[in-house]
Amino acid sequence: MKNFILLVFVVVLFGCKNEKTQDVNKTVQTEEQTLNADEIIVKSIEVSGGKRFENSSLKFEFRDVYYQALRKQHEFLLVRITAKDNDSIFDMLSNVGFERYNNKDFVELNDSIAQVYSASVNSVHYFSVLPYGLDGKAVNKTLLKSEQIKGKDYYKIRVTFNEEGGGEDFDDIFVYWINKDTFKADYLAYSYREDKGLGMRFRQAYNERYVSGLRFVDYNNYKSENLKTPLDSLGKYFEDNKLELLSKIELENVTVDLINN
Repeated sequence: MKNFILLVFVVVLFGCKNEKTQDVNKTVQTEEQTLNADEIIVKSIEVSGGKRFENSSLKFEFRDVYYQALRKQHEFLLVRITAKDNDSIFDMLSNVGFERYNNKDFVELNDSIAQVYSASVNSVHYFSVLPYGLDGKAVNKTLLKSEQIKGKDYYKIRVTFNEEGGGEDFDDIFVYWINKDTFKADYLAYSYREDKGLGMRFRQAYNERYVSGLRFVDYNNYKSENLKTPLDSLGKYFEDNKLELLSKIELENVTVDLINN
């Protein structure tokens, strides 16, 4: 009889534990499903400046080169000015296309060279205002399993691009780690094409500052010695100190003018 009672007690206890485990799993699942990838990115853009980006004039320096971005509603002009001897090279990317000027003189370029310069200008401006732009129509977002880095909880979102409207490097793949408490993009990783094959980078944001309500950060830029490392795993590699610091991405002398509609 005692053995029977003990058996019943064990069964009941196990059943309670199983129900509690299921309840916990349901809670975790519910939390994960509260927001989808699009909603998380929208919130991240909002805390980084949101609509202010759409009507703004940004100026900054990166590696001794001057950049300016003018955005008004759906129109944009992205500029890079490089001083060389007594000349100034103006690279200008807009809704219309790409143009280069040497001082005031228009420089005619073949299409392949123009695409290289255009991609180079766009890349710096693109990274300077992230996550702004990730809500575009050509951007595809997938919510991956949440991850913890340095004791903080993150949504992890994989980003790809459609060929139409996705730009010259539409086949690049990104992963963003969005802080669950602040909704700020603290880390990102991306893969890209290069002459030797596929390259990968992992970036850690630091030196956060707000200028006229817009969030700017600098980055520690890392690489993995193992080129077979899955892009989605670079956060774990960073956590385990398995990435090599390659460079620093620093924006200097950032100024912002907001434009009235």
